[in-house]
Amino acid sequence: MTQSPQLSLDFDFRPSMSGEDYLVSDCNAAAVAWLDRWPDWPAPFVVIYGESGCGKTHLAEVFRQATGAKLVKLENDDPYEMMGQATSGVIDDVQECVQENERALFHLYNYAKENNAHILITANKAPAYWNINLADLKSRLGTAPAIEIGQPDDRLMQAIVIKLFNDRQIQLEPDVITYMVSRMERSFEQVRRLVAEIDRQSLSQKRRITIPLVRSVLQTDD
Repeated sequence: MTQSPQLSLDFDFRPSMSGEDYLVSDCNAAAVAWLDRWPDWPAPFVVIYGESGCGKTHLAEVFRQATGAKLVKLENDDPYEMMGQATSGVIDDVQECVQENERALFHLYNYAKENNAHILITANKAPAYWNINLADLKSRLGTAPAIEIGQPDDRLMQAIVIKLFNDRQIQLEPDVITYMVSRMERSFEQVRRLVAEIDRQSLSQKRRITIPLVRSVLQTDD
């Protein structure tokens, strides 16, 4: 089965040790460009934010693997304990813990600035919406570049679907891909889950992956 030219994988791939390449498109190109500038960042923190499922955690993992950054946990107020010997770090989903750990994040910022270290932070919203009470931390976060990742468009979603099926040695007809993308939720987590379930149903039912099979999986998922 062949794929039409408009469904080809014409994207920049960023390899990840997780085995899932990161595809660069308009919705995430600005964030990727900032990470490519590392370690030439104008501030100790760089924040990548976007709605759940936009791929920011995956991008942070690509960055961590490429740079050797430490996965930082805001578990105490000692930045030397948090960072160890690392000169770069990643804090994923900071909005889950920032309100209980404002002082830890404040000390980490000062540590990073004094030691020429860099921390990549991911969040659902820009720092201005983090509801921070510590004024000194709020002012420091105001100097951090904050880059939004948008939700993937149809072209990127098609490329992700093709790649994930190709990883399973499966090629689909273009109309099946178009049908799936036009009816699924716009998130990277959702497409990975749907591809796995469609493959599972295809194997268990001994059916080719066609529009009726995809439709049945999507209807079950609703």
